[in-house]
Amino acid sequence: MKKAPSHLTDEGRQWWRRIVKEYGIDDDAGLLLLQTGLEAFCRMRECQAAISTDGAVIKDRFEQPKPHPLLSVERDSRAQMLAALKQLNLDLEPLRDGPGRPAGV
Repeated sequence: MKKAPSHLTDEGRQWWRRIVKEYGIDDDAGLLLLQTGLEAFCRMRECQAAISTDGAVIKDRFEQPKPHPLLSVERDSRAQMLAALKQLNLDLEPLRDGPGRPAGV
């Protein structure tokens, strides 16, 4: 199993290991798509933390309320993450080595 990129957050690296293991991703294109999706995931989480601290509405220099500027970055990062994961074409059922019913039965 290829090691998770070091620039991902701890949560991002945990997701990397889990997805690579469960879905058997080992080709370069798949790993690049996964990395791209998890970079967007980490960015989304960073925005969520800042928004949680600052609030979804902040005041501008004229003391007028306005949406937090990171709301759009969070939304775009979520969309990028989901698009990358969709491109991986992951089945809903991960690979299984053990007993049980096969998917789709």
